[in-house]
Amino acid sequence: MPTAALGTVVLDCPDPRTLAGFYAYLLGGTLEGDDDWITLILPTGPALAFQQAPGHTAPAWPSGDHSQQFHLDLTVSDLDTAEKEALALGAKPLDAEDRERGFRVYADPAGHPFCLCRD
Repeated sequence: MPTAALGTVVLDCPDPRTLAGFYAYLLGGTLEGDDDWITLILPTGPALAFQQAPGHTAPAWPSGDHSQQFHLDLTVSDLDTAEKEALALGAKPLDAEDRERGFRVYADPAGHPFCLCRD
């Protein structure tokens, strides 16, 4: 029997409202909170929360010296369409050149890596 259940995944960032808006556009859901902490309530799955972290340093990907810390896998039906939308919202490609592979890696506007993965 598990001791706990996953409640919320929390990302540190310099601007919680902006980063929450980025993920709300990609994933849907509604935003709740104030300037220091915004929670994205998703239609399915655990919530994502964004907490203000002054002096936030974005993780490096890939790097043996500075771990990516974690990343999100976002499942999509059309990689090309999802990529266009993510880039228009401010995502930066990290490893998206291989168009045959079933996933592509990006950084969100605060520098956290995430993957768009074909379902």
